[in-house]
Amino acid sequence: MTNIRVLIADDQVMIRQGFTVLLDAEPDIEVVGQAVDGRDAVGKVAELAPDVVLMDIRMPELGGIDATRLITGAPGTTVKVLVLTTFDLDEYVYEALRAGASGFLLKHASAAELAQAVRVVASGEALLAPSVTKRLIAEFSRATSAPKAPLKDRVGDLTERETEVLSLIAQGLSNAEIAAALLVAEQTVKTHVSRILVKLGLRDRTQAAVFAYETGLVRPTGY
Repeated sequence: MTNIRVLIADDQVMIRQGFTVLLDAEPDIEVVGQAVDGRDAVGKVAELAPDVVLMDIRMPELGGIDATRLITGAPGTTVKVLVLTTFDLDEYVYEALRAGASGFLLKHASAAELAQAVRVVASGEALLAPSVTKRLIAEFSRATSAPKAPLKDRVGDLTERETEVLSLIAQGLSNAEIAAALLVAEQTVKTHVSRILVKLGLRDRTQAAVFAYETGLVRPTGY
């Protein structure tokens, strides 16, 4: 089995070194490099071709959001970005996800949580720290009070089942959970997800979830 190649981008040397030690201890993960800021991260991605970038949000020279946008927006890229931050109320989390990040995790997560987050993101799944999910949904609610018409029109390209799958993705369900909910095989769900991404011109499940909220297909409740 090929190891998951990870690049760590953070302006604090202790955090870079600490995460390197934790992740290198995992049998299926290899830290291939470190970056001191967003600009360095963009260059190191081109040089080292990692599978996952652990990206701090607040860095000098070029911040994590802009770096994420440049990395995920590169033609043909398959690199996943996992955003890391100290603050669960970070106002930039939503923008980082819109910029193309595949997940969000707090820096005080345990070694096991960090390693699992890397695996989840590398596999193409979306990941959000449970402690920030409510605040993120609240932000979706504020930002989606008036869905943009062009976005809403794109939902019409989906079949009824694809629309149903998209709604479940936005609710945070994994492929296995969606399969169980719809009483279909997990491979069938994977096929639906692939078609949804192609039809909507999205790169991963996280962008699909953002799309579902922005178009009003899924509406936050209880906030």
